[in-house]
This record gives sequence, structure tokens and C-alpha cells, in this order.
Amino acid sequence: MFRCTVVILIASAAFAADVKIVEEIAVKVNGDIITQGDLLERERMVRQGIQQQEHLTGPALDAAVAQQTKDMLETMIDERLLVQKAKELDIKVEAEVTRRMAELQLESGLSDPDKFHEWVREQTGMTFEDYKQHTTDAYLTNQLVRSEISSHIVVPEEDARKYYEDHKAEFVKKDQVYLSQLEIVTQGKTPEQVAAADKKAQDLVARARRGDKFSDLVRANSDDPETSRTGGQLPPMEKGMLRKEVEAIVFNPKNAKGYVTDPIKVDGGILILRIEDRTEAGQASFDEAKEQIQEHLAGPRMQPKLRDYLNRLRMSAFLEIKDGYVDSGAVPGKDTRWHEVVGLKPETTTKEEVAAHRKRKKFLGIVPHGSVAPGTKETTPSKAYASSSQGSPASQGPAPADMPPPSAPIKQDSTTITPLAKPDALPPTPPVKQDPTSTTPPLKKDAAPATPPVKQDPASVTPPIKQDAPPPTPPIIKQ
Repeated sequence: MFRCTVVILIASAAFAADVKIVEEIAVKVNGDIITQGDLLERERMVRQGIQQQEHLTGPALDAAVAQQTKDMLETMIDERLLVQKAKELDIKVEAEVTRRMAELQLESGLSDPDKFHEWVREQTGMTFEDYKQHTTDAYLTNQLVRSEISSHIVVPEEDARKYYEDHKAEFVKKDQVYLSQLEIVTQGKTPEQVAAADKKAQDLVARARRGDKFSDLVRANSDDPETSRTGGQLPPMEKGMLRKEVEAIVFNPKNAKGYVTDPIKVDGGILILRIEDRTEAGQASFDEAKEQIQEHLAGPRMQPKLRDYLNRLRMSAFLEIKDGYVDSGAVPGKDTRWHEVVGLKPETTTKEEVAAHRKRKKFLGIVPHGSVAPGTKETTPSKAYASSSQGSPASQGPAPADMPPPSAPIKQDSTTITPLAKPDALPPTPPVKQDPTSTTPPLKKDAAPATPPVKQDPASVTPPIKQDAPPPTPPIIKQ
């Protein structure tokens, strides 16, 4: 027995010696964490963006990065709180994210998904999954701010109309078409399977034209997993972006909104398209541009309201900040001190004290609490508690007043996490400052906007969390 104990102690000591801090937790935000590595990664993104856009190096670059990141921790905490609140309110942005990824793939000119994902990694320094998560968080933040804050700010119509008259050149529509797609793959199939796919496509067209909801048909039958989740929605298409035979159909004025095409055979598959909407090139009317103008003019009025909203989220949040990290957006009166998790020493007592304080209460109205049934052995209080607590706490009810509490948890280091315990992906932040009322910068300077001004994307105007801090938008693609 002694030899076994020695072996166990030696093995335990060796294991403890091998324990290393994988990552330091800097902040706890409700159920999320912000690590030191997250802060370093955000700083890297800022530095990369400044290098790309301002072409700075050396001390000038360091100074610009320091200026951009001085309130970085505040911004990251605010971003986490907004994303958490958006998820709590069940805000849905899957369709917008899918559309944005499709727009980016069109810009890359890569049809192969693996090559496109590699292109994203080369351009952003992030995996495609991380980049998509950053984009999702940005859309969640913008949708939340729009619904909870900006929608309650009223801009006088005369102010909006004056802005329209002074900036008419900003509200010129492009000739675009909005499509949904159902794809049936035929690549690698036998002639019999291809014939079956042709028949299936004809049947689906007939059902869509009879009135079956096209998005439901897409989700149930499309072989394209990326678009099938959102009912087949594609980004807006301009002339020159599609095959000529497809453009001849979808840009035909005779084919109105809601038109479903015949099956279109392409390399390796069959496409069925539905025209969801179309805009013709020309000057947008005031009514068409009114919503966008009001959002633009509401920007400066929104900043104090957004700060108040964030302060309320902070006050109700579980927020702990480790010593050495500074939150410039701290709310007065909110305790954010770091609390280390420590082991609790179990309370001890003597047999005499237990006997003196034992009360003869009836337990469940059957056996007096503290008494022993004939022919049985008495258990210790801790064992009795354990046996009566095997169900959930909610189902078992509170423990009797004189029963000792459960054993304290094993002491652990709250500042260590395993490599797999990654926090949720950070909301994206553009590396450079921009005007709070400006629209989200495109990923490429020479890339044309994907949507006309009058059909503004929900994330096109990103209200910043702090006036001197950049808004959460996807990182800039390398030029």
C-alpha cells in the first residue's frame, strides 16, 4: 500500500510539473472570455490594415497602431455585449452572411470552394470559418443597433429632403437583378441518373410555377449546401456577371418579378432561377432613398444613445477584468474586479456538536430527520446529502437547514484554458478609423458596391461603438 501511494504521488507531481498556461484570460464577459491572444490578434489586424491603406512603417506605424488600439479593450467588451444581446433577442442574419460570402467569391473569381477559402486565408490571415464568424458578428451588431437604437431616432423629413437634393449623385441606381437559385448536380452521374435529374428539374419548375414556395423547394431539393440554407438567395447581379444565355432571360423586361426559369443546363449541373426583384439604372427617387438618408443623418444623434445602451448592458453583465488590463469604457459603480477561484475549506465539527444541535424534524413526513430506522446503519451527514442530491437541484428542492453543504470544488487556476477552449470569434474591426456615419468600406477599393444605394445592405452602415473606435466590420482584404 505504501509503495502504491508513493508511485501515485510521484506521478501526480510529474503531471503538475508539466502543466503550462496555454492562454491568459484577460476579461470575462458573461459566458464569453477575452484572452491576451485575442488582444494581440486584434492589434495585428489593425497593424495590417494601416500598412495596407496608409503604407506606414517604423515609428510612424507604431504610433498609428497605438492610437488605434488605445481603447481596444473597451471596444472588444462592447462588441461581445452587443453580439450576446443580439443572440438573446434571436436576431437572424444567415441570409445576409450567405449573400456577403457569395459577393466576395464573385470578387475573387474562384468557383472552387477550397480555392476560395484559401484565397480568404491569404487575404485576411484568417480561416474562412473565422472570417465568416467575424462577418456574422458584425451583422448581428448592426441589426441590434438598428432595431434597438437608430429606429427610434426620427429625422425631420425636410432635413432628409434637403440632403437628397444636395447629394443626388449618391442615389443613382444600377441595372441589377436579384435571384434565387436551385441547383441539381449531374457531374459524375450515369446517363440514367442524369435523365432522372432532368425529370426532377422539370417537376420542380412546374411546382414553383403552380405556387409552391420557391425557398422551400430549394431547401428540400437543392444540391448546393451554401445557398440551400437560405432558400437559394444570391447576391445582386449586374450585367456582365452572368452567362450570356442566363442574362438574356433574367434581364428580359418581359420576365417580371416572381418569374421562374426553365431548367438551365450548365457544366456539371442544372440550374433553376427565380427573379426576386430587379432595379433599372437611373436616378433613385426621394422615396426610394429616404430610408438610407434617414439612417445617415441619424448617425451623429445615435452616439450618446448607443453609449447609454452599452452602459446598461455593462451594469447588468457579469464582467471581470484582470489586473493590468484597462477598460476605458468602465461604468462608475460597476465592480469589475478580478476574483480568483480558490478552494473552500470544508467546515468541520465534532460529534458532540452534531448531537447537541440535531433537531427531530420529519423528513418528507415519513421518517423523523436525524433518526435512524431500525435495522439500518446511520450515515454521515455528507453521505446522506449526496444520496439525496443525485437529481437536479431544481427537482430535489433545498437541503434541510441543519444539513452541511456539499464539498467545495477542487481548486483550479482560472487563468488557464486548454487550446480547445477557444472563445467565440471576435467581431471584425476594420484596421483604420473611419467617419462614424460613413458606410462600411468594401473589401477591395476597386470592387463595385454589391447593392444599389436604395437597397442598402443591413450592415452597410455600421454605427461605431465609440466615436474614436472603429466599427465592427470584416477586416480589409489585401490589395
